[in-house]
Amino acid sequence: MILDIVKFPDPVLQQPAAAVTNFDDELRQLVDDMFESMYAAHGIGLAGPQVGIAKRLTVIDLSFQKDPEQKLVLINPEIILAQGKQYEEEGCLSLPDIREKVRRAAKVRVRAQDVEGKWFELDGEELLARALQHEIDHLDGVLFIFRVSALKRDLILRRIRKLQKTGDW
Repeated sequence: MILDIVKFPDPVLQQPAAAVTNFDDELRQLVDDMFESMYAAHGIGLAGPQVGIAKRLTVIDLSFQKDPEQKLVLINPEIILAQGKQYEEEGCLSLPDIREKVRRAAKVRVRAQDVEGKWFELDGEELLARALQHEIDHLDGVLFIFRVSALKRDLILRRIRKLQKTGDW
């Protein structure tokens, strides 16, 4: 089932998500629905808060359905190691048509649980590192526009308010 993607400034996007504690059929269905919703919106990552569910859950697929082996489900993820720097453009399904360069770590190691509740570690570099950091930020209530300069953020927020006034947001 395709879930509605929540847009900024919905409050669920700006609050820390709660830990997932039940690893059951309902969770597995939510994961399937999140992948379906992410693909329908042409994204490569989607976090629980982006579909209005304040749980520490995210799905990522950098291959965009081309390689099932690249589908990632991270439950209760945390970054345990970050190295290097990269400065690349990012977008977000909750901020449609807004793209901006964001400074992130070039390499990260993440500790998370799978849909069965089993802990694992995952290393990511470049685009995967950026996607992991972006999605974990969502789980912490942080959007990428809060990682750009105050001037750029102000311009983005003005643009959003203008779109809201015209009914285009």
